[in-house]
Amino acid sequence: MSPSTSDASKPTFDKPLKLPLSQEEIDRINAYLRDLTPEQILAWAVEHIPGLYQTTAFGLTGLVAIDMLSKITPNPPPLIFIDTLYHFPETYELVEEVKKRYNRDVHVYKPAGCETVEDFEKRYGEKFWETDETTYDYVVKVEPARRAYEELGVKAVITGRRASQGADRANLQPLEVDSTGLVKLNPLFAWTFPFVQWYVDENKVPRNKLLDQGYRSIGDWHSTAKSGDGDQGERAGRWAGKAEKTECGLHVDYYKMKAAAEAKLKEKALAEQNKESAPAASTAPAVETSA
Repeated sequence: MSPSTSDASKPTFDKPLKLPLSQEEIDRINAYLRDLTPEQILAWAVEHIPGLYQTTAFGLTGLVAIDMLSKITPNPPPLIFIDTLYHFPETYELVEEVKKRYNRDVHVYKPAGCETVEDFEKRYGEKFWETDETTYDYVVKVEPARRAYEELGVKAVITGRRASQGADRANLQPLEVDSTGLVKLNPLFAWTFPFVQWYVDENKVPRNKLLDQGYRSIGDWHSTAKSGDGDQGERAGRWAGKAEKTECGLHVDYYKMKAAAEAKLKEKALAEQNKESAPAASTAPAVETSA
């Protein structure tokens, strides 16, 4: 087949894509992207997807995408980092290393109204993840991400998700659209961990130092443990002892999570208000009444 014939048989897409995408168009895009390499998927996305950013916690797959994009375009999609305030020091060091290595700026978003751990714990209490982990995920990850998308005009994000990570990701497609209409591009959806590791080593991609200390998947320090003997899952060590938990909240239904979290926070505020008013009532002087 001649090159001209091959090009003629390629599907064509709007540049940029017209959002929102119909299911028919999503299926057509995935049928095309499914057979491409991650580099080709990223190159296609840069050319076709409007409002494209990359959200990353600087895990290996996200770092691979950052490195690939640095070789594809001089103007890669901007980076967004959700700073929960509870990342490992090594993760913050890695962020600075990536900024210098690739000459990149990073949009950093933290929990609303909080710059430090002290700010956060003053508002929500210590070890909030132990008392209400789902609401914690919403406050430190989901709400800041949504705020970033609205303030920056984000229409689509590049993720580091891969099908081989299992659980909810097992049937991952190259391109998805969530309940809010946000387009999610998963360029390494078909890569297994050995491929990711090979690319990192071959291209000397910066990586978290904790990976050399027995950690396999790194999130907040309080919910990340070294993987145990025989635990070879790609996300081993995340949410240890909680087999039912496989996502941090960024890739679940936003509206359901928001409604549940806001209800819990309202309930928490009301309980604290009642607690504050209780001592005042108990210390009021007794009043004698005649029989």
